[in-house]
Amino acid sequence: MNLDQIRDELAPLGMLRASINLGNPVLAQGDSAGPSGVTVDLGAEIAQRLGVAVEYVCFDAARKSFEALTTGDAVIGFMAIEPARADQVNFTAPYALIEGVFVVPADSSLSTVADVDREGMRIGVKQGSAYDLFLTRTLEHAELVRGSEGVDVYADQELEAGAGIRQPATVFVESDARHRLIEDAFMQIRQAVAVPKAMSDETVAWLHSLVEQLKENGWVAAALKRSGQGGVRVAPAESRQE
Repeated sequence: MNLDQIRDELAPLGMLRASINLGNPVLAQGDSAGPSGVTVDLGAEIAQRLGVAVEYVCFDAARKSFEALTTGDAVIGFMAIEPARADQVNFTAPYALIEGVFVVPADSSLSTVADVDREGMRIGVKQGSAYDLFLTRTLEHAELVRGSEGVDVYADQELEAGAGIRQPATVFVESDARHRLIEDAFMQIRQAVAVPKAMSDETVAWLHSLVEQLKENGWVAAALKRSGQGGVRVAPAESRQE
């Protein structure tokens, strides 16, 4: 498949519609009128490579951004690789790695990730987030309490723990001495480009190769730094999984 055919798949009307999750401040900032961040830059770079315009469709949660790919409201998105999503979308290799961590009360006896998965433990999570999906399939004893933001649910309902992304969770505990982090991450969140399952293998392979190129040449690192997220780890090179 040549680039013209890939362009026809991703931008059949000359416009690449990209789904942006503004609910993840590490990957996207601003608002729907003026989004910014590494995912916005990725959308623009992909569109430029295709020679088309880009339109951003913005949401406040990963589950809504994912739904846009399944309903046809967007043709490309940026989200964590998760088995629960893989039956409806295809992923490239990850371009960045972020961590899921637990927030607990400062005087809590919980000190390790394993401590949190016990009977009677309630964990606040953002509904439909990568860490919600991960904890849903991996927890054996603790209960999940879902809401619009994991740390907010934890604080509002006085739960035993809250799950979140390390960077905003760190800001939360630094602003309120009543809370602290369990420093070890409970998961590594692999952020990738996603397209609907109906996209051809050739289109997915082209996007995968582009992501690998942008990691290798420093583009991803520079985009993260521009958005104030220079501490986020760029994913290592990865062969495409067939």
